[in-house]
Amino acid sequence: MTSFDVAEIFVSINGEGVRAGQLAVFVRFCGCNLHCSYCDTTWANEPDVPRTCMTAEQICQAVQQAGVHNITLTGGEPLLRDGMVELLTMLAENPMYHIEIETNGSVDLTPFVGISSAISFTMDYKLPGSGMEHDMHTDNFSLLRPKDTVKFVAGSSADLTRALEMIRQFDLTQCCHVYLSPVFGRIEPVEIVTFMQEHTLNDVTMQLQMHKIIWDPDKRGV
Repeated sequence: MTSFDVAEIFVSINGEGVRAGQLAVFVRFCGCNLHCSYCDTTWANEPDVPRTCMTAEQICQAVQQAGVHNITLTGGEPLLRDGMVELLTMLAENPMYHIEIETNGSVDLTPFVGISSAISFTMDYKLPGSGMEHDMHTDNFSLLRPKDTVKFVAGSSADLTRALEMIRQFDLTQCCHVYLSPVFGRIEPVEIVTFMQEHTLNDVTMQLQMHKIIWDPDKRGV
């Protein structure tokens, strides 16, 4: 039976995205294939990070016990985990659940898009400042649906310009939600708003990481 290395499971609010401010139960998996310059969960990717080995059934039980209907699978990179299709299929059996997968943009979504209508993707596109843009899987853009989200995390004016290029090249606002987020501490949110005004970015949402405003930015389990 497939097992998963889980760094933590906790209940908090969604700090960003279309369900920001709503309670969610977070399942954070260990390990990532990218090394973004601004990563705020590098601890979960360390080889010696404390972890709990859990089966899909055990994860489903933990989620059920939380009593929260929004499920966020995050990491690390959750879609790299063997057995993810099995886990998603099991979670989707509960008609009350909304399952959000936070994925880093480098993993092909094809095996996962048809599992259940209860599943949505919040997919990053890594901008130049991340150092990881070369690993982006742009074919994923054609798989995204109106309930899915593309998130651009910008740390500079060059990042914002690149985000604009991608939004326009792939006509992203016509197929899914589009969010712009600041790299915490590297760019002021007002710069993003000004950029949106200058380029008349309709149907693009500027978001702040709500959990970093409520709690210490380095606090875990929130």
